[in-house]
Amino acid sequence: MAAITAKAVAELRAKTNCGMMECKKALTEAEGNFDEAIKILREKGLATAAKKADRIAAEGVVDILREGKTAAMIEVNAETDFVAKNDTFVEFVKGLLRTIIANRPADVKALKALPFDGTSETVADALVAKIAVIKENISIRRFVIVDGQLNSYIHGHGTTGVIVKFDTDDATAATPEFAEMSKNVALQVAAMNCEFVNRDAVPAARLAEEKEIIATQIKNDPKNASKPDAIIEKMAVGKLGKFFEQVCLADQAYVKDDSMSVAKYVESVAKELGAKITLVDFCRYEKGEGLQKREDNFADEIASLVK
Repeated sequence: MAAITAKAVAELRAKTNCGMMECKKALTEAEGNFDEAIKILREKGLATAAKKADRIAAEGVVDILREGKTAAMIEVNAETDFVAKNDTFVEFVKGLLRTIIANRPADVKALKALPFDGTSETVADALVAKIAVIKENISIRRFVIVDGQLNSYIHGHGTTGVIVKFDTDDATAATPEFAEMSKNVALQVAAMNCEFVNRDAVPAARLAEEKEIIATQIKNDPKNASKPDAIIEKMAVGKLGKFFEQVCLADQAYVKDDSMSVAKYVESVAKELGAKITLVDFCRYEKGEGLQKREDNFADEIASLVK
């Protein structure tokens, strides 16, 4: 059997918000398999979802540049928040965005090989130069390019960035009503951090796993012990609506009027304009998402649980 470490218990607790003992028991039952332990906790009703860690340690900035029907969003990380607000750093990030829009590189590696913002030096060389000046490590983590009828939103000083994409005609996209609606949807994405744009975007494997988890929760309820599998299956399908409301943007309650979903809100604006508007996709970056600058001492606090 795999050894259950204090660090693993700490990571599972951060992901699920479950108690330390429950996390240790789940990891033991799963023989150290992290994903299986999350599933076990969910089946027992102890965790509603596999949450991303709340503690995001990396500093830096998320920024967006829009030109016509094209938008680019980038995350660039630094070691401290102080440097992330430095004018030299901020202008470097904007230069990267201009380079991305002008050249449309496939990935960060391709971006680094390009001339930086119309100069003779490459992005890679410009990055080295900025590190030398700022005296802090800087990392170009990721970027995305989106084309179409768009709107965008940057929260705070670049902590979160969102691009939302719609399918509609140019005349509709030019109206103030569309601008307001699309901005509100971008705000929704920033605030609610959904995973998929609509139900069709949910992978079949994810949907099957969710149904299995819900079915197991139903079976674990003593009052359902005598129900046949066919009934359990129907009950599980019926409960999927709540799952869709949690993970799909179109199904989420609209934050400014929770009497309607986001899809209904978009539909209401389209009806008002006498136009067709379809929510197509979104992209959301959160500064430092999934990164940590240093190990903390939380694992030490629970080390006694796994000895």
